Amino acid sequence: MNSIKQKQTEESHYDQEVSVVITGCEKGDARMVFDVLRAAFTTDRASVDIPQNLAEKRPTAWVATVDVTEERVVSGPVTIGAPVKIDVQGGYWAVERLRRSLAHAFDVRVVGTVSGDQEEEVRLCLESREGREGR
Repeated sequence: MNSIKQKQTEESHYDQEVSVVITGCEKGDARMVFDVLRAAFTTDRASVDIPQNLAEKRPTAWVATVDVTEERVVSGPVTIGAPVKIDVQGGYWAVERLRRSLAHAFDVRVVGTVSGDQEEEVRLCLESREGREGR
C-alpha cells in the first residue's frame, strides 16, 4: 500500500513541475524572467545563479525547473529590453498556472504548442507591458 501511495505522490508532484528553457535573449532579460519565476514559485535556480553567456559562437540556453504547487503573488509589471521567448513543458494544469502567473509581470503570448497525452510543450513570448502600450 505504501508503494501505491508513494507512486501517486510522485506522479502528482511531477504534474506540478514545469521545465523552462530560455534562449536567444540577453542574459539580463533571462535573469528578469527567472527572478519573476522565483518570486512566484519554488524553482531549482538560486537567486545567486545569474545567467551567463558561456559560448561566444553558439546560443546559450538557460534552464530551470519550476514547482507550481504554491503560487505567490507577483507584484506587477517587469521591464525587459526585448521580447523573450521561452519554452515550457509540463502537465496542462501546471503550464497554464505558470503562464497565468507570468502574465502578472509581462504581456504573454502563446506562439506555439505541442500537445501530448498528459503534458504539453508551449512556446511563450514575453514582452514588457509598457512596450506594448499604444500598439
